[in-house]
Parts: sequence; structure tokens; C-alpha cells
Amino acid sequence: MIRIAAVGDIHMGPDSQGVLRPAFETLPECADVLLLAGDLTRHGTPEEARVVAREIHGLAVPVVAVLGNHDHHDDRPDEVSDILRDAGARVLEGQSTVLDDGRTRIGVAGTKGFGGGFAGRCAGEFGERVMKEFVQHSRDCADGLRTSLEALDEEGCDVRVALTHFSPVPETLAGEPLEIYPFLGSYLLAEAIDTAGADLAVHGHAHAGTEHGMTSGGVRVRNVAQPVIGRAFHVYHLPARERSALGAAAG
Repeated sequence: MIRIAAVGDIHMGPDSQGVLRPAFETLPECADVLLLAGDLTRHGTPEEARVVAREIHGLAVPVVAVLGNHDHHDDRPDEVSDILRDAGARVLEGQSTVLDDGRTRIGVAGTKGFGGGFAGRCAGEFGERVMKEFVQHSRDCADGLRTSLEALDEEGCDVRVALTHFSPVPETLAGEPLEIYPFLGSYLLAEAIDTAGADLAVHGHAHAGTEHGMTSGGVRVRNVAQPVIGRAFHVYHLPARERSALGAAAG
């Protein structure tokens, strides 16, 4: 059984140092990997990133992360990513990584993702240049997720997980105002997941949303924003067997 711990939207700052560390230190007892689904900081400053780095430094399980919109706010996402990498995290954007402990191979593909909305009620690449750029950025993120998931298919992974900040489906946004759904996710992410294949998709961003959802292709989606799961992390169990059976087994 492969155990995936995940949390997003921890929004750490100088006054929250040490809040999550005690819980994170219990991870070896219950999880094989920790996934961080973006919005790790409040304003994307290096100072805040160093707080997160100290929470995850030296953990006995690997840490894989994507950034969120808050982590971009100070316009220093590369610096934030470098600080997290120096602490041992694998920070992904349109990339994938394989965690191999000699028994199982866990593949994680990640992107921040972006908004735009969902099928039937989504933005299109038409009109003003800024609107075209908005939708193109969302498409670029989805394309990066698809190609990185496809790369994992060639790695012989026991499970493949799609890690994003923005949501791929509207179901996990239930509880948020309908008016802001287009700013919380994009159907393009779900298309990428279903096209390339995955065993589980986790995201954050929607603080007032719902934990459980599913893509039209049958991939389980989990909103792991901390205000939603109400704990330091949640653990999902996936059996290491043929991929066709994995999607139905996610907790």
C-alpha cells in the first residue's frame, strides 16, 4: 500500500514557525511522501519561504511541492522555489519526479495551474490580448502537466499523482461562491489528467471548497487545502498494482 500525505494552503509566515513541524515529524509512521499543494507562504517573500523550509528540512520522507498564487505575489517565485529546494523539497512546474525507495516507485507530476473556468462556462482565447494571455497561461500549465504525466508513464511507476494548486474540477469547489469558480481552476487541467492518466489528483486553493471530486475520466480528485481537511495533512492510500485498478482505490 502506497501512502500519500498531502496538504496545501498552509500560508506560513514568521509567526507560524514550528506550527506544523511536530505533525510533519510523524510522517514516517503513516506516509511515504508529503505533497505540498501550493500557497505555502502568505505573500511569496523569501522570509516566509525560509519559515516553510525550516518546517520541512530533514524530514524522513521525501517532500514534493508546487507553488500557489500567494507564492507568486512578491514576484520572486524562483527564489521561493530555490529556498524550498535547499531544504530538500522537489519543487515542480511542468515537471515530474520519481520517488524510488527500492520497493515502490511513486511518480508525481506538478504544476501550479491557473484559472479560466470549466466546460460550458469558461474563458476563451478571444478578444483583448490580456484575455488571450490569461487563457494561454492556463493552457501552458495544463500542457506541462500532461507531458510530465506522460513522461511518468515511461518510468514504470507503481502510481502516478497529479499535483496542482488550482483545481481541475468544479466538484471540489462546492462551498465557494459560483462567481469565483473561474479564478479557482480550469477544466484544461482535468483534460490533461485524463489524457495522460493518473491514479490520484490533489490540489489546494479553494479554502471553502469540498474535499472529494472526480474527473470525467474517473480519476479521483482531492482538495487538500488545509482549511478544508482541517489538519496538518491528510493521507490517501493507493495499492501498488496495475494502474487500471488504482483510480478506484484512492481514499
